[in-house]
Amino acid sequence: MAQASNRTAVIATMHRKEEAVAPALMSTLGLIVTSTPGLDTDQFGTFSGEIPRNGAMLDVAMRKARLGMSAAGAPLGLASEGSFGPHPAIPYIPAGMELLVFVDDESGIFVTESLVTEKTNYDHRVISPGEASDAFLQRIGFPTHGLIVRPNEGEAASALAKGIVDSDSLRRAIEAAAAVSSDGRARMETDMRAHFNPTRMRSLAILAERLAQRLARQCPACGAPGFGRTGSRAGLLCEACGTPTALVVAEILGCPACDYTEERLRRDGLQRAPPQHCPLCNP
Repeated sequence: MAQASNRTAVIATMHRKEEAVAPALMSTLGLIVTSTPGLDTDQFGTFSGEIPRNGAMLDVAMRKARLGMSAAGAPLGLASEGSFGPHPAIPYIPAGMELLVFVDDESGIFVTESLVTEKTNYDHRVISPGEASDAFLQRIGFPTHGLIVRPNEGEAASALAKGIVDSDSLRRAIEAAAAVSSDGRARMETDMRAHFNPTRMRSLAILAERLAQRLARQCPACGAPGFGRTGSRAGLLCEACGTPTALVVAEILGCPACDYTEERLRRDGLQRAPPQHCPLCNP
């Protein structure tokens, strides 16, 4: 995407995500990334739950990007959306799901990259005032990582505190939340907003590097930027009986501007599936 050199894209964020996203796009593409002061992206949903997210991650990220582009009068926009919970493949461990979208109205394209990572401090604990919590706080990286505190039961907004990064504020927030909770307890949870979560910032930087590399790849057919993975084809054959399995045979790569696609075999070189993945050999 050589044409991006010295152009500017606006990222829609209230949480300083440009600090994580800008370096990769500048070093790889020469693309300048700025934010728009005063932009309210909380309207699309908050991690603390006062405003639920309305729509799928891609839909929300696109609306965020459009908001930033409209506010700045810019043809190039970026936005990210995150979700945290059980890992989609290993549900007993937490994971972060991150999506980053680039919108180019001059070329009429948008390009996305996503990341699923186990490197997250996403966690919570229910606590009573005065109860020790040192192990939990050390595990989640407090105070370099912020906390949210709310009543454990009842209306969260009645005593909701965000961005807590010191022990005195944490103690006061726990006391206030527990006082209005019907069970007399407070819920501490990690603040997953990027500017209060260095671990999440690092994930966004990795994702930005992926997006930058993708934007640097041109479509073999039309030359548009953003050629990359759009899906996969399952059905790798069992090495014992030849039955198709759920394992991926090939990645599908596509262009954001035209309908050109191609398949590439697994990068790990695996040509047959071990029998434990076979629905017949291991029903």
